[in-house]
Amino acid sequence: MVAWRYLRARRKETVISVIASISFLGIMLGVATLIIVMAVMNGFREELLTRILGVNGHLILQPIDRPLDDYDAVAKRIDGVAGVKMAIPLVEGQVLASGKVGAGTGALVRGIREADLKKIDLVAKQLHAGTLDGFDESGGVAIGVRMAENLGLELGDTITLISPDGDVTPFGTTPRVKAYTITAIFDIGMSEYDSTIIFMPFTEAQAYFNFGDKAQTIEIYLDNPDNVDEMRPKIEQAAKRELYLVDWRTRNQTFFSALEVERNVMFMILTLIVLVAALNIISGLIMLVKDKGSDIAILRTMGATSGAIMRIFLMAGSAIGAAGTLAGVVLGVVVCLNVERIREFFSWLLGTTLFNPELYFLSQLPARMDASETISVVIMALVLSFLATLFPAWRAARLDPVEALRYE
Repeated sequence: MVAWRYLRARRKETVISVIASISFLGIMLGVATLIIVMAVMNGFREELLTRILGVNGHLILQPIDRPLDDYDAVAKRIDGVAGVKMAIPLVEGQVLASGKVGAGTGALVRGIREADLKKIDLVAKQLHAGTLDGFDESGGVAIGVRMAENLGLELGDTITLISPDGDVTPFGTTPRVKAYTITAIFDIGMSEYDSTIIFMPFTEAQAYFNFGDKAQTIEIYLDNPDNVDEMRPKIEQAAKRELYLVDWRTRNQTFFSALEVERNVMFMILTLIVLVAALNIISGLIMLVKDKGSDIAILRTMGATSGAIMRIFLMAGSAIGAAGTLAGVVLGVVVCLNVERIREFFSWLLGTTLFNPELYFLSQLPARMDASETISVVIMALVLSFLATLFPAWRAARLDPVEALRYE
């Protein structure tokens, strides 16, 4: 009761009330900012990981001793291994793609069979236009929605592909130029893939890149991407040939390591916001102790122990920290649940595109809250708030009735 009365504003205690309010707002904003930023970074990593591993294999098989002329048999043997979701033979090559507008853009052609392409859910289940039925016999290609926008192409239009590795003539190697009808447009949701990948029928890609009846690689998708080390010897044994395996962690190690470092550093930096707010609690309580010197003297005269005095100010300071932390959690959760709507609102308000997909990889701003992470933020804020009250409360408890009267 006494602690609550000390926190309530009175006309002559306006300064103390303002400091307490600033401390409350500081802790609330600090906790909310930590929760929001960590949730967005978690969502960003999860979405990137889902899309990268959804389009690319978890293990990439490359031949060593001879070309993959037995790709079909090898893929079937690997596909039968427990824990392997699918094994897909591919033919890949870099080309220059041009359409109705623009000078063209670099693209990665991936030759793939219709049955295998339909197994890739990020493509098959997120078609923007067209269909994958009859893909093998269509003689056409499937392109991303951003490539279609950049080149001014629509379903049924033709896209011209230029490969530097063309036919060898007496005058040298001439680039191979061929136009393909667009039979499908997909929207993976990751701008880097939607603007660069072109899916082509497997046999057509073999002919276009002069591969004959061979595959370039076999991409292996696992039921659990984290089990690559466990699955590696099983796949090598099932392949029954010399091969070289590269897993998704090695291919994207630099990228995901940078994300993890940025996430940890951001947590440390944003923790300083909560620390500054906790320091405001110290200054507010010290002023409160000074202002309530006579009250402390009266309470001690009436028989209050130094422990009781200490508890009063511990409760007053901890109440600010606990209330600020709770409000911060509520604010953080509300923002995380509506982060995409908030982004769209500010984009409309400012008349510009915040977090442009062409710059930030993803077409939407994701937020994924982690329960353990949120709990750690709450505990950290409560601990800092409690520690901030110890010195002022200890100082108040040390005052004896005679010395306390001097504060008046």
